[in-house]
Amino acid sequence: MLGHRFIHFDPNEGTKSKFEQLLDIFTQLLTYTNGDAAEALSWLSELDKQYHLTDDDYGMGDFIDELKENNYIKENEPDGSFKITSKAEQTIRKKSLEEIFGKLKKSKQGNHQTFKLGQGDEINPDTRPFQFGDMLEQIDFTESIRNAQINHGVENFQMREEDLHIRENDFKTQTSTVLMIDISHSMILYGEDRITPAKKVAMALSELITTRYPKDTLDIVVFGNDAWSIEIKDLPYLQIGPYHTNTVAGLELAMELLRKRKNPNKQIFMITDGKPTCLKIGKKYYKNSFGLDRKVVNRCINLAAQCKKLKISITTFMIASDPYLQNFVQEFTETNHGKAYFASLDNLGAFIFKDFESGKRKTVY
Repeated sequence: MLGHRFIHFDPNEGTKSKFEQLLDIFTQLLTYTNGDAAEALSWLSELDKQYHLTDDDYGMGDFIDELKENNYIKENEPDGSFKITSKAEQTIRKKSLEEIFGKLKKSKQGNHQTFKLGQGDEINPDTRPFQFGDMLEQIDFTESIRNAQINHGVENFQMREEDLHIRENDFKTQTSTVLMIDISHSMILYGEDRITPAKKVAMALSELITTRYPKDTLDIVVFGNDAWSIEIKDLPYLQIGPYHTNTVAGLELAMELLRKRKNPNKQIFMITDGKPTCLKIGKKYYKNSFGLDRKVVNRCINLAAQCKKLKISITTFMIASDPYLQNFVQEFTETNHGKAYFASLDNLGAFIFKDFESGKRKTVY
């Protein structure tokens, strides 16, 4: 019997290099500085002074040199300013994905069932006994032969129906997703930064889809007084503006993007922290920040109903818990037959990823 095995403990084994440690902090700071490398480096220098992140052997100058050597930043020759590269943008997305999934593994939130169709192209490790109606190509012959040998012996080999076992398939759905992000001024009001967690979730979701589900599509729409599409590479630089919340414009653009997608499975994820307060009528804006204006609300409800007819589900992630907003969200959600979560900033990523992942696969018997 093998007992305990003792080996020499090396405190440095498995630890990150000084560059990797500083890079983790630097990429986090880039999210808060909207991709401004110079400002992120300035913040990092202040943190270094306070917490002694560097030492005599490796200083901030060495870190900046390595950033340039490894193509994370590039220097503008005329004025000496720094700008992050596409490699740095992807690194931010990867680290956001790692951060979100790290929280997701610890989450105890429930799962959501899906009724979407897909292609059964991924084998499930579990098996079960054969049942009438199962397809022949689903038979796991290795397991079935083993059962036959156990049940009837090797010398007089025979295989009967009760020996057969089925290897089940997971249906993997192809999905077209539009992620709507509210960039109205309220996303940084009241001393709470709500745009940074929303950006992190968007970057993590985009990295997940492009790497794990390459056949899926993801469009990102931001909305304030108006709505417009942004590219994945633009996410680190996303900022809020002095805008009202034109949810109608965001929904209209999302629907237009999804109409162009040939995929039968279409969904909208909307991250917002407030009520719709703005409409564009012709060339003029109709704005009302006080209470729930039925003129604005009714337009949103009508679009929710249109999405339902087009089989576009809408999942709303409300980063606010004001009681009067719950009534609007409930009416909006019931009209679309979608879903709604009143999510805190800490569990926003867990909610979105669980909802997205639950719609990706369904075990079919």
